[in-house]
Amino acid sequence: MSEPAIPQPRFTVETAKILAEVAHNRQKDKLKRPYKEHVLAVGDALADFDDDIRIAGYLHDVAEDTPMTRQALLDMGVSGRAVDIIERVTKRFHETPDDYQAVIRSIAEDHDATLVKIADNAHNSLPERVRALAEKWPDKPPVTRYDEARPVLYAAVPVEETRKILARVNPWLLEELDDMLDEADETDYENLSYEPAAGTVETESGAEPSWAVEPADTESHRN
Repeated sequence: MSEPAIPQPRFTVETAKILAEVAHNRQKDKLKRPYKEHVLAVGDALADFDDDIRIAGYLHDVAEDTPMTRQALLDMGVSGRAVDIIERVTKRFHETPDDYQAVIRSIAEDHDATLVKIADNAHNSLPERVRALAEKWPDKPPVTRYDEARPVLYAAVPVEETRKILARVNPWLLEELDDMLDEADETDYENLSYEPAAGTVETESGAEPSWAVEPADTESHRN
């Protein structure tokens, strides 16, 4: 009689966080800071979303910056959906990896991957980091492409989801988001006309609800 299969432990958000710390432990970013701080911040920024999205947030760079493969992640128990998100935000898996804007447009075709990329972009665009990068590369700050990517990403998901991410990781971008929304709003408020809602009638003093108008046959209502 064969022994029953031993169930695999569930891969949790906390597991993803630990794996991200280990996988990126010795890596540094462009400013020579511990890279794990970035991946942890991206995962933390997605706390309002489901586990697959949060796991993909913590592990969004493992396929780009470590030897980790798709099969290795699946064997660890990472869901196929989370792995698909990770691959979608991994530049080298795209047809034209050197065309950053093309990669962004491709990411924006997938809702879940867009959320992860918004969090990634937002953390990379923190004011203090932007200033430091501009000082290091005054002729061509690396953050320019992040500015150009945001309108594409923001347009691909509900605005309230974007707000949740920005509020957690980079609140300074909320004002920029509101400015983008204002620019996209083509309503002519100065010439906006008023149309009575259903159930109203026009009187000399303006629109009144139909129930407020005196019935035509008043005698039948005054017994």
